[in-house]
Amino acid sequence: MHQNEQASKVFYRPIEAAIRWAGLLRYEHVVLAAISSSRHLPQSLDCPRWDEVRLYTDRIYDGILNGELPFGKNGITINDTKLIDSPELTVRHVDLKRWMHEHYPGQRPGFLFSRSERIAHPFITVETGQAMLVERMALKSALQQCKRQLLELQERHDALLKQSTAIPACAQCPISDRAEATYLNIIGGMLDLMLGQSPSGTPYSCFKTQEAVVSTLIAHHGGVMGITERTLNGKFAIARRRLHSAAN
Repeated sequence: MHQNEQASKVFYRPIEAAIRWAGLLRYEHVVLAAISSSRHLPQSLDCPRWDEVRLYTDRIYDGILNGELPFGKNGITINDTKLIDSPELTVRHVDLKRWMHEHYPGQRPGFLFSRSERIAHPFITVETGQAMLVERMALKSALQQCKRQLLELQERHDALLKQSTAIPACAQCPISDRAEATYLNIIGGMLDLMLGQSPSGTPYSCFKTQEAVVSTLIAHHGGVMGITERTLNGKFAIARRRLHSAAN
């Protein structure tokens, strides 16, 4: 039998439910032996995450006192206020699950919810949602920057093509070392970005390998000078080495 199934019961005393809510069923016998009342728990106890157990117990009593959570005795719903301080006060499994689903939707402890229920209805906290939004904005900004750099490279490429057409002897006028270093750094940065991924593991582009980039470039611009497998692989290797060397 699965551990969660062993933890589940038809009804619970508040402290029993709180212990299971905190995932501390293995300490149940220690807790029950050390307390005299579920309503008035000691401030400290030799039990991990005791503050959580106290908090969850208070939440259950809060639900009872505010009429949100039906209660009774020995699993029989009575809603008799005389039972509030009684050690015989109990809440039914079905009522506790319904109450938790409505008032604490981010909580899905295993003793109340099956594994399939926890997987089928994942809960995203406000903090997680905000982090995802920040990451999405960062990815969007990186993509826009990538597009701008790509457009700039395309414009420079087109300008060089026009220059090479107008001045056939341009090969005799090599670019400066500074300009070459700049181009190689840009190419290396673009390549690293295209093949990289965000801190959460989301790829920045659809390209997974350098070979895929090379193949796509050849497929779209194979007739252009320099767009060959050998030249591209060579230039890419030099660009990435130079970029990493500059970063270090």
